[in-house]
Amino acid sequence: MYADRLFNALERNDPAPGQLLVAAPDVLVPHYNRSVVLITEQHAGRTYGVDLTKRSEMAVFNVMPEWLPVVAKPQALYIGGPHNQQAAIGVAMTRQGVDIEKQPSLSRLAPRLALVDLRVGPDAVTELVEGMRLFAGHFEWGPGELDEEIDRGEWYVAPALPQDVVSSGSTDTWSDVMKRQAMPLPLFSTFPRYIDEDN
Repeated sequence: MYADRLFNALERNDPAPGQLLVAAPDVLVPHYNRSVVLITEQHAGRTYGVDLTKRSEMAVFNVMPEWLPVVAKPQALYIGGPHNQQAAIGVAMTRQGVDIEKQPSLSRLAPRLALVDLRVGPDAVTELVEGMRLFAGHFEWGPGELDEEIDRGEWYVAPALPQDVVSSGSTDTWSDVMKRQAMPLPLFSTFPRYIDEDN
């Protein structure tokens, strides 16, 4: 395994809301493979995030049709993670000029990137967002767990861009994020997907 040596040799960012967790090229945990997890919240020592790469076959129209006008294409539900998949999480790219801090329906993650309070309904955010994604479920780490995984070289921490959330269906988000990092990470952007031969 060289990913642990590679990632541990690089300068580290602290995991925080608005940062991405980029899975190591050769990570052997199947549900981490080529994942890009956007950290959405940290509370009481726990870290929460949604995977930007796992699109489901379920159309938003079939489960939350009222949100369809603001959901970016492809308008599918994404699988945010293995925990609490019966609950939806909204993440949006805001329109130019929107002051996220002044919008009670939005919680700032990064410039032009915000969590959406789905309780307010789509009419409250239609004029505020340029596109959004709906995620079923999330990732969750207890106190110290994420730091241990980063120390083992399973994740690289990088700043998120709003386009990471609303990229087109043909985009390889993991590869694109790797390409924009400092060398030598772009060299690994074409690393093949891990295949679990037991399944």
